[in-house]
Amino acid sequence: MALKKTKTRLLLSLVLLGIFIFGVFLVNKDIPLEQLKVKYTNSSSKFMSLHGMQVHYRDEGKGTPIVLLHGTGSSLHTWDAWTNELSKKYRVIRMDLPGFGLTGPNSQGEYSINTYTNFVKDFIYELQIDNFYLVGNSLGGNIAWNFTSAYPTKIKKLILIDASGYPGRKETPWVFKLARTPVINSIVRYVTPKTIVRKNLEQVYFDDSKVTSILIERYYELTLREDNRQAFIDRAKTSFINNTDKLKNIQTKTLVLWGNEDYWIPKTHAYSFVNDMPNAELFIINNVGHVPMEENPDESLKPLLRFLQKD
Repeated sequence: MALKKTKTRLLLSLVLLGIFIFGVFLVNKDIPLEQLKVKYTNSSSKFMSLHGMQVHYRDEGKGTPIVLLHGTGSSLHTWDAWTNELSKKYRVIRMDLPGFGLTGPNSQGEYSINTYTNFVKDFIYELQIDNFYLVGNSLGGNIAWNFTSAYPTKIKKLILIDASGYPGRKETPWVFKLARTPVINSIVRYVTPKTIVRKNLEQVYFDDSKVTSILIERYYELTLREDNRQAFIDRAKTSFINNTDKLKNIQTKTLVLWGNEDYWIPKTHAYSFVNDMPNAELFIINNVGHVPMEENPDESLKPLLRFLQKD
């Protein structure tokens, strides 16, 4: 038995050594923030000092404010197409949430929904906005409905796009499994080939032909922003708390917008939101995955505009 254990340890050591040696030649270095700023900021980009971070955000257009919250692994760029149209009639505000994009990691390494909700509260306070439309996709949707529950008088209308929050995914996306697996996540922290980003986007999108080299490069390079990979691992390991009981008390008029082919969060969750929220309506978009506003901005924007213009 002792010999068997020794052989097992030896084999494991050899495997880990092989991974280490392999990783040395494939290590992907962090990209300095200043280098990324050149490519991923524009004349509308600003930086706000908040919670020990320099938060990258854009504030465009005039009119009633609309605040846009992106999902895990994404950035404010996911809203580019929507912003081009919405900013013609509304004031559109979007930011790179802590842990993602140019904002980078939370200074305290905290990535709970409560921490994100407090971040949005303080961000909005700094902009002196009292009443606005709130839109969130995936993780951003989770933050959005929790924020609305905590501060209902601030929200004119709520829009949830393939939002997270309910337990019971069919299967945990493999990129999260990597981030949660000891040893492997230590390797992924430094060895992150573009293939991982491409495979991940092909799960998020329904139409793989729309996963272009430019899209892959943007997600890949922002992932390599200094310490973003560690932030992703820390976020993935944050304990899930089911607090969807709050939804029953949200009286805010809500649009639940969902991609019919969402692989990450099943369509059944869309029906759960509508069933639990007193004033929610549902719109399903066919042939679209987890990020409708990015994969098919034209079709996904139509129900949003109709919803905003009601009443």
